[in-house]
Order: sequence, then C-alpha cells, then structure tokens
Amino acid sequence: MHPAPSVIIFTTLSGLGFGLFMWLGLGTPDVTGIPAFAWFFVAYALSVVGLIASTFHLGNPKNAIYAFSQWRTSWLSREGIMAVVTLFTFAPFAIGKIFLGVTWPLLGNLGTLFAVITVFTTSMMYAQLKTVPRWNMFPLIPVLFELYAIAGGALLAGEARIAGWLILAVTVLQIITWMAGDKKYATLATDKGTATGLGRFGKVRMLESGHTARSYVMDEMVHLIGRKHAHKLRAIATILIGVLPALILLLLPATTPVILLAVASHVIGVAAGRWLFFAEAEHVVGMYSARG
Repeated sequence: MHPAPSVIIFTTLSGLGFGLFMWLGLGTPDVTGIPAFAWFFVAYALSVVGLIASTFHLGNPKNAIYAFSQWRTSWLSREGIMAVVTLFTFAPFAIGKIFLGVTWPLLGNLGTLFAVITVFTTSMMYAQLKTVPRWNMFPLIPVLFELYAIAGGALLAGEARIAGWLILAVTVLQIITWMAGDKKYATLATDKGTATGLGRFGKVRMLESGHTARSYVMDEMVHLIGRKHAHKLRAIATILIGVLPALILLLLPATTPVILLAVASHVIGVAAGRWLFFAEAEHVVGMYSARG
C-alpha cells in the first residue's frame, strides 16, 4: 500500500503517546507538580498530534466526525471513540497530579486499561483486513502494536533498564512478523484465476492492465518496493528500533542525554518500520495493476 506520511506519523506518534499514558496511569514516573505537567504534556501532544495526522489521509478531513458513528462495525470508529475516552479519563488524573499533588490509583488504572484498548483497536484496523495478507495475522499484529506502545512508553517514562529489554523484545517480534508475512504472502491461495473464477479453464494472465487510468484504489492500495531495498530497510529499522537503543540503555548510565539518544534512535526506527508496514502490505488488488 502507499505509505502516506499521515498514517506513518499517526501510527508512530499515537503509539508512543498512548504507551506513555499506560505507564503514567500506573504511577510511573511517580511525579507531581511541574514534572507531572511535563510528562502529561508529552503524552497528550504525541497522542493528539498523531490522531490529527490520521485525518489528513481522509479524502475530506471534515468527515472524520462521521467515523464515530460506525462503532458497531468499524474498528476505525472504535479507535476514535476509545482514544477520546482515554484522553478524557486521564484529564482529571493529570489535574490531580499537577495541581493537587494527589494520585487517584483507580482512575489511573482505568486510564491505562483504556490506553491498552485504544492501541488494540488501532491494530485491529489492519489485522482484520483479509485483503492485505501481511496485516491479516491475528494475534501477531495486535501483540506487536501493544508491545511497541508499552516499550516506547517505558522509554519515554525514563525506565531505562525495563525499556531496554522491552525494546529488544519488540525487535525480535518485529522480525518474526516480517518472516511470517513473507511466508503468508508466498503461500497465498488467491491469484488471478481464483479471483475471476476462470482458473478452472487454465492459467489466467492479463493481456492488458486492469486499469486504463489512475484511480484512487491503485494510488492508495498498490506500492511497489524492490525486495533488495526492503531487506536493507528492514536491517536499518532493526538496528534503530531495538539494537542500538537497547545497547545504549543497558550498557550506559541512565542519564538524560543517554535516554534522549535512545529515544531519538527508537522513534526514527519505528517510523522506518511503519513505512515498511505500509509499503510491503501487498493488497490483492495489486495483481491487476500490470500485465502478467
């Protein structure tokens, strides 16, 4: 699929933001006053900016409001609702921490639960799509999204050692996901013959392109990336997502510059991984994009 910048920003920043909320709701870091304001500001900024970025991928961003009405059938709608619920749940919790110097554990735990559910709904927007085999892997994709959020949240919360091990776990799971996606797409039972119903007469091939002009479907659902380039980007993403920041966090003192360096590496790596997440997602409509 076309790796639009808006969805890359959305999945990268919102995951980090709601991941930080998960830790803040559990009392990590346990701060009040101005320090609490700083951490909650970061969590809200990442989450809100990410959600706003997602609307730019719509044909008409004003229609984003209608997404909330389809919660019975749409994971997109469920995600929007849960994101708002999470942000509003953390508002009084943050006010108590910042202005009153008090912690309401029940409210924090509830907010953490909502943040976990929000990330799950985001992952299910992709995991439930049977037309994109690399995404249609439950529970692998939801677990990957959750682990990204938890690890990134731990990193932003300043839990250096815990974040280091979690980031290594994310890296391993990401590699497993890439391998599982490769295997699933290679053994895909759908082809031009099964899609058209003509396979029983022999091998079906395209004499002409399935589309004679550009269309929204082809622009958004088909993106070609060379296997050689994909492998290089996977290697770069693996190093930046987990290997480099994990080494920094586990081997160096947990000072502010060290954590900031690990955060920078991880965020760049996650953005690269998200680009691959969309660029390598071969939609089945792509089989009609060219002759063969």
